[in-house]
Amino acid sequence: MKKRIALFAAFAFASLSFSSLAQDNVTLRYLASYGGISAHELADALGYFNGTGVSIENKGYASGGPESLFALASGSVDIGSAATPAVLNSIASGNKFVAAYPTNGIDNTTKSIFYVREDSPIRTVKDLAGKSVAINTLGAHLDYTLREALRQAGLPQNAAKPVAVPGPQLEQVLRSGQVDVAAFGYWQTTFEGVARSHGGLRPVFNDTAVLGEIAGGFTVLREDFVQEHPEAAKTFVQQSARALDYAREHPAEVRTIMAKVLKARGENPEVARYFTGYGVRPGGKAEDRDVQYWIDILERDGALGKGQIQVTNVLFNAQ
Repeated sequence: MKKRIALFAAFAFASLSFSSLAQDNVTLRYLASYGGISAHELADALGYFNGTGVSIENKGYASGGPESLFALASGSVDIGSAATPAVLNSIASGNKFVAAYPTNGIDNTTKSIFYVREDSPIRTVKDLAGKSVAINTLGAHLDYTLREALRQAGLPQNAAKPVAVPGPQLEQVLRSGQVDVAAFGYWQTTFEGVARSHGGLRPVFNDTAVLGEIAGGFTVLREDFVQEHPEAAKTFVQQSARALDYAREHPAEVRTIMAKVLKARGENPEVARYFTGYGVRPGGKAEDRDVQYWIDILERDGALGKGQIQVTNVLFNAQ
């Protein structure tokens, strides 16, 4: 464990200095997410990787975090991204992953929202019993948020039925009555904004109210990649964190960049106007609670053994 901590401390959130980076050219492969761009994609668009010897390459799309982590574990990509509980479960199952930086945070401006149609009888979480809820993928952030919301309302965690629906189809399945509730993730604020602009929908609850302000998930690297390419890993984290700060300070500019990226990928660039930010703390930093909160829940529910995972085994954040 000390070796892993020292390894990550060597590159995470270090001072920016291109001149000190001596490395071979390294390309990190990743899977994109529909309707949005990650901090490393933003960093690339801003030119932050230029001259560093680091580049990134889009290898397609991931429907959600579990698929992204599977591709990372198999070696198909070098960058994964998933909700914290999915990352913890993957590490517990034997994958040697490093939590590089928080992909998104949930707060008062960036959050996941569970919507119903305006005429729906559903008013509170307790009304979800026996109802269907569209989420982007099973076993990820929205799934766990739904379970925790039900538990806090005094209901069994399986009281509602989660249904996997791709982000671009969330509004359609809700309006057509195929599901009772549609959950738009904090990373899907573009889709949420479009759906809200069409009217006729009403929010029931959001994940900030359930979980508090917390990192929603992490960008993840394999430990063997970090060992083989320490300078590239350092640069990747530095410049991604730099892009997170840029997004906080220049949201309008980021919406313009996002529109261009989405258009180049063959997606609808108009949804970029609804981007609200990444909701991540300055410097792309994480805190112990971002991980400990979910360790406690997974231990409580029996998904993790007591003490099986420690925060220091997951969250490497050199101050």
